[in-house]
Amino acid sequence: MALSKIGTDGISADTAINGFTPTASNMAGRNRIINGDMRIDQRNAGAAISTSSGALGYPVDRWYMQNNVGTFSSQQVADAPPGFVNSLKVTVSSSGTPGSTDYARLAQRIEGFNVADLNYGSANAKSISVSFWVKSSVTGTYGFTVNTAYATTVVYVTEYTISAANTWTKVTATIPPETIAAINTNNELGLLLGFDMGEGSSRSQAAGVWTVIVAGTYGLTGGTKLVTNASATWQITGVQLEEGSVATPFEYRMYGQELALCQRYYNYATNMWMSGQSYGTNGSVDGFVQVFRFPTEMRANPTITFSGGSDGGSSASLYSGGVSTSHVNINLRSQAANTYVWYAGFKTTAEAEL
Repeated sequence: MALSKIGTDGISADTAINGFTPTASNMAGRNRIINGDMRIDQRNAGAAISTSSGALGYPVDRWYMQNNVGTFSSQQVADAPPGFVNSLKVTVSSSGTPGSTDYARLAQRIEGFNVADLNYGSANAKSISVSFWVKSSVTGTYGFTVNTAYATTVVYVTEYTISAANTWTKVTATIPPETIAAINTNNELGLLLGFDMGEGSSRSQAAGVWTVIVAGTYGLTGGTKLVTNASATWQITGVQLEEGSVATPFEYRMYGQELALCQRYYNYATNMWMSGQSYGTNGSVDGFVQVFRFPTEMRANPTITFSGGSDGGSSASLYSGGVSTSHVNINLRSQAANTYVWYAGFKTTAEAEL
């Protein structure tokens, strides 16, 4: 460890700690990807999910699978390169040959607030670096994309190579500034990072240039199509997207920090209970209200669902009202006035994904 003077930005320009030199751009908070090490899985607790119809399926928090060709099984697994515990494993359950508009990908949508400083669409736009660990049973040249979202959508495709089957490979890539079109800088979609599993000709393009697109571009022209290989596997972990032209070591956040970041978009609470005395004389208004506060401020007013639990009293029912980004009013009501009612062990799910 070497020590030296502190620079004008408050950070030493040449202090090396375990071979890593901190700079203003690579301290805490540099990774714009949430759950890049695949350790948070609130929905499934490690169980596999299946996707086949084009609808989004979330195998771990913040990451979604989407495909309209073939059938994929994806899940969190305890298989990872040194320094990591988990990875996300994708398996081709049923193969298929992509038509011109078909696609299959794993992706994460990044909120505009978290990439506003990149100044995309202007002369002050910044380069970004993407890094990750990957392995697959199928070798070849694959592609990943960075898409913007606003009035005009542009995409940049990067290719990477898996040269040895079933072997973890570290990939790093630098993507030049995007000066074509502005992006959302609020709580809507800012950037999308997507990994190609096989796409059709109208869903692909050549690597290495920012391009305005009309239809969605999900992959690399001529790239390896995992979906055509039955039982093929592909795994990823340690995903990082950061400002700058140099990929820095993966940013490890405390578990509680990573969980809170995920809960901005999805969270649930279990084993909750409420009880009280109903009031009034009309079944439509009888009941009482309890406020359930979300563990963190959510991105937008979430969709609320309730499941499980048991109730008591006279036809007690559970429903929501007054949903905001910070809480939801949970109402219990009874068909009879002045009746004691209760509801126990229910699960409240709040979702505000991009």
